[in-house]
Amino acid sequence: MSMVQAPLPATKAEPSSASVAGGRKRRGLSIVTARPWLLLAPGLIILAGLMLWPLVQVFLYSLQDYGLREINTGESNWIGLANYAEALTNPTLWTVVLPNTVGFAAVAVFTTVALGTLVALLLARLGTVWRTIVSSCIMVAWAMPAVTGTYVWTFIFDADRGIFNSVLQDLGLINGQVNWFTNQWSFYAIVLLNVVHHGFPFVAITVLAGLLGVSKEMLEAAALDGAGAWRRFWKIIFPTLKPVFSVVIILSTIWDFKVFAQVYLMPGGSGGNRQVLNLGVWSYVESFGQNRYGFGAALAVLLTLVLIGITIVYIRSLMKEDEL
Repeated sequence: MSMVQAPLPATKAEPSSASVAGGRKRRGLSIVTARPWLLLAPGLIILAGLMLWPLVQVFLYSLQDYGLREINTGESNWIGLANYAEALTNPTLWTVVLPNTVGFAAVAVFTTVALGTLVALLLARLGTVWRTIVSSCIMVAWAMPAVTGTYVWTFIFDADRGIFNSVLQDLGLINGQVNWFTNQWSFYAIVLLNVVHHGFPFVAITVLAGLLGVSKEMLEAAALDGAGAWRRFWKIIFPTLKPVFSVVIILSTIWDFKVFAQVYLMPGGSGGNRQVLNLGVWSYVESFGQNRYGFGAALAVLLTLVLIGITIVYIRSLMKEDEL
């Protein structure tokens, strides 16, 4: 009699060593991926509380007719997008504020970057000792607070005791006192001097750091081939430092677009002369000068949206620089 062995009961398949290793690897990757966010979480939470929530509050105010009555009573007077409609249809925005804001930013960025690049080229040709001395001197201008610098330039061009008027009178170029702050063009020329004086050291030091990394052999070879300084700059230096220039230009654009103290603290810049208003000062004047906090908040939101757009361009340029 033959014995037939009964089939063994089906058992659960044992996991292979490859699948176990793969699972451990995936868990390891997930931990590695989440670790930076866990480390950044406390800082991000603090930033959200200090910056994101005030931005939300400003946006909510911009949807209201918010003034002194609402502050005293604590009530809300919702009007939707009426403040934005008023701002976008106000002739002051298109004839005064935007031309002053955009035009000044364009001229200031070009002048700051050009002057800073020239200073960087000069510093690159100096020896180590003189480069350190000159760099330290120009950094004093960058370290000077904007309020202090504004008052210095205001004193220089003061109509009664200003150095500029005194020099022009001694040279016989003007007769009597001239108030340079009443004219829109001369007003922003003084603001331009103030902003460029404060901003060019950053550009100079940043571009200098890039210049020190440019191949000297390549520049010497180009000089031996007959290329002048101008041609060497555009054919060798500028392409090499293009990521540096893109970052410097975008940062300068952000700073010069939201200039406030340099305009507000000048005589007439706080609203006395409405022909010199820019977007930041107009928002402040409408909010705290006219007690129209809702309308001022709408102007602040518009300025923030423009700056966010510029910041996005800045971040994209940084990402492209990392890919190079």
